[in-house]
Amino acid sequence: MVTIEVIPDTQPLGWRAAAFGAVAIRAALARNGEARIVLATGVSQLAMLDRLVAEPGIDWSRVTAFHLDEYIGLPEGHPASFRRYLEERFVARVPAVRFVPVDGNRDPAAEIERLGALIAAGPIDVCFAGLGENCHLAFNDPPADFETEAAYLVVTLDEACRRQQLGEGWFPTFADVPTEAISMSVRQIMRSAAVVLSVPEARKAKAVHEMMTGDVTPLHPGSILRHHPNTTMFLDRESAALLSAPG
Repeated sequence: MVTIEVIPDTQPLGWRAAAFGAVAIRAALARNGEARIVLATGVSQLAMLDRLVAEPGIDWSRVTAFHLDEYIGLPEGHPASFRRYLEERFVARVPAVRFVPVDGNRDPAAEIERLGALIAAGPIDVCFAGLGENCHLAFNDPPADFETEAAYLVVTLDEACRRQQLGEGWFPTFADVPTEAISMSVRQIMRSAAVVLSVPEARKAKAVHEMMTGDVTPLHPGSILRHHPNTTMFLDRESAALLSAPG
């Protein structure tokens, strides 16, 4: 099931998402002596990450953070590199964390095997993620693969996804946006004990509506989370605007 919280305009919804997810991290540390999390990137995660690194009571030296997805073939120093995004906005502020990035410049098959072995070593306590304008989950664009058991896979990015990346200012032209990426799979995300979604802005309202109404379908990848036992989605007034509309 998906629990929805609509956050007032007086605060960034990412702050509430970070505080909520931090509770799960602290609980895992107390229970297991370690915590394993997944981190996403993009505009939707900026406020969440800024607040998460400031959350008290987290021993980051006992936290392993996995990377959700990365473009194939994009130089690590490129402004749109998700690895660079996390290293600058997260790892640099909590350098004790064990960060497991996706290397989009290695052989994809070898990288998928490496990541799969690492993430299979223990459970994921909390996955922080967003929702794409096309309702994608990670880089699993529609129609998403709901069946593969692999932890990561190579995906082809559809036009809507690539135009979102352009619209958010990560690339100068549409032709510059890569067409392939390595993404955490839908089933691996579903294995997380908790999923925390940060989904701000009016441009995400249609995707939120598609996720929460109608059938659970690969055509609306985020809808699969309605079958997850512990997903919480944080919205603002604009992203929640269509939820009362008919399915």
